[in-house]
Amino acid sequence: MRIAVLDNDRSQADLICQVLTAAGHSCQSYDNGKELLTHLRKDSTDMLILDWQVADMSAVDVVRRAREKMPSHLPIMFLTSSAGEDDIVAGVGAGASDYMIKPLRRGELVARVQAMLRRAYPSQNGAEMLQFGPYVFETRPGRLLMDGSVIDVTHKEFYLALLFFRNIGRPLSRAYIHEAVWIRETDVPSRTMDTHVSRVRNKLQLKPENGFRLVPVYSYGYRLEKLGAS
Repeated sequence: MRIAVLDNDRSQADLICQVLTAAGHSCQSYDNGKELLTHLRKDSTDMLILDWQVADMSAVDVVRRAREKMPSHLPIMFLTSSAGEDDIVAGVGAGASDYMIKPLRRGELVARVQAMLRRAYPSQNGAEMLQFGPYVFETRPGRLLMDGSVIDVTHKEFYLALLFFRNIGRPLSRAYIHEAVWIRETDVPSRTMDTHVSRVRNKLQLKPENGFRLVPVYSYGYRLEKLGAS
């Protein structure tokens, strides 16, 4: 999962990212609220962690503006040096999901983050079989079925398709797709991604009569749409 961290203290931000990266997540840190909010306008993230003492704007404003830009289920955790009730009430009232009191304990940080992600994205945690309409993803063997018939897909096509279905209705940037599917392959031509997307669209028959449509988002990336969804 992609986690954005906002903390004025670079060493604290680096520690958080080190701990969460070791736990298997992708972590990006930011020094100020404006920088973080600019990122949220341009790219996707799965969770926010922010310090309550933000230098350039109030943490309440950061949380509220982040909530305006991101899905309602996005987990937000804030960090505070005080156990005082006022900060906690203000943070939760602004839309934060949980909080931690400094100094941070690594084990507790990982446990809380994992718990919040499980609640926010229940279909992505430990399930061996995920179903979306006529499509069934068997994650352990990496097998994909449509209406009970196996679809012949490559490893990357499987995980690319699964990425889209896990994010139905959510625009995914090319950078996000690259990081999620190609991971450590740094030099991937743009046409390579487009070719894989085209193959996924064709092999899975992602067209209106099957209830889904995979479309480009101009100058950004791609979005899988579920037709008829509210």
